[in-house]
Amino acid sequence: MQPERRAVVFDLDDTLYPFRRYLASAFAVVAAHLEARFGCDRRRTLRIMMQASRGRARGHEIQVCLAALGLPDRMLPGLVTLMTTHEPSLRLPRVSARVLETLRADGWKLGIITNGSPAVQFRKVAALGLAARVNAVIYAPEHGSGRGKPDAEPFVEVSRRLSVLPSRTVVVGDSDECDITGAMGAGMHAVRCDVWLPRPESATRAASIVDRLSRVPQIVRALVTEVSHRHVA
Repeated sequence: MQPERRAVVFDLDDTLYPFRRYLASAFAVVAAHLEARFGCDRRRTLRIMMQASRGRARGHEIQVCLAALGLPDRMLPGLVTLMTTHEPSLRLPRVSARVLETLRADGWKLGIITNGSPAVQFRKVAALGLAARVNAVIYAPEHGSGRGKPDAEPFVEVSRRLSVLPSRTVVVGDSDECDITGAMGAGMHAVRCDVWLPRPESATRAASIVDRLSRVPQIVRALVTEVSHRHVA
């Protein structure tokens, strides 16, 4: 590995784009299916699921929907499959595209490490047009124990593919458990992303917290430059 190289590695969901947009895309497919098969108004169906996703029923939106529409629970597996296999309608936010372009122009290697089903995440990456914007995409469950982040193996793999030392790599992600812990365990710098899911101030081991993606280039530059100067000193 060449020590002068630098890298920024991003999480995907709720880091490079708001995950709620994927949910809206998946729920729209379910709503269209239920309208075509049972005559359920798709706008009402979509509204039920989106409201459930913002409350305590998050993760159980289809169950809530079936109950509200008076449909049998046995439909659940088929609707989940419909969601997870659909081709999502997504667009990369302009701010995310600008940040990636700025970092590449500044000489940074770029990567993505994402948890979840590789097949589902692959379709998200394709819909967002990210493969052409970064140097490597790592589907974390394909490496190590299969649990994904925070296992060390996905982070080791992204270092290998980018040919960048962990000490010169910054990971940006929204999850303290998966992204921050995993990055620091691999000897990388960590920045927590609170852009799409603002949260009350909470303790974190991350070196910094960003509430605007536009701040990422400045923050990662400072982190890696600081380490370089410390080593020289």
